[in-house]
Amino acid sequence: MATFSQKPAEVEKKWVLIDAEGLVVGRLASIIAMRLRGKHKPTFTPHVDDGDNVIVINADKVVFTGKKYEDKVYYWHTGYAGGIKERTARQLIEGRFPERVLEKAVERMVPRGPLGRRQMKNLRVYAGSNHPHEAQQPVSLDVAALNSKNTRSA
Repeated sequence: MATFSQKPAEVEKKWVLIDAEGLVVGRLASIIAMRLRGKHKPTFTPHVDDGDNVIVINADKVVFTGKKYEDKVYYWHTGYAGGIKERTARQLIEGRFPERVLEKAVERMVPRGPLGRRQMKNLRVYAGSNHPHEAQQPVSLDVAALNSKNTRSA
């Protein structure tokens, strides 16, 4: 029995819509990363971009467990000496681009390199409930129904 290896020309990409309202960031990000990579398909091939296109709406309404909303810190460096900067998750979500929290969580779950960068281009995250991809007829994925831990309780 030969190992199946999918060719890039044979890939069938679907469009998936996820409503992130009330969902836990890390659990949602792992599901999105799995969809972007294509690991949910029986035709998964590690070196081919055979994942789906994922649209996430209401990214500004994601939640954290524990005290991460106040305590989780995102760092980056400007490139200059002493140029380390930081922001908390609360500052990001209440700031101008709240969708970056989810984008960063997913970005850190896909492989680094050319294939991972290509797969990240299939992710579209919107802070509100509107998105410009109605023409693609995305199929809705109910992440909250997959596991009770995917939503925050109390």
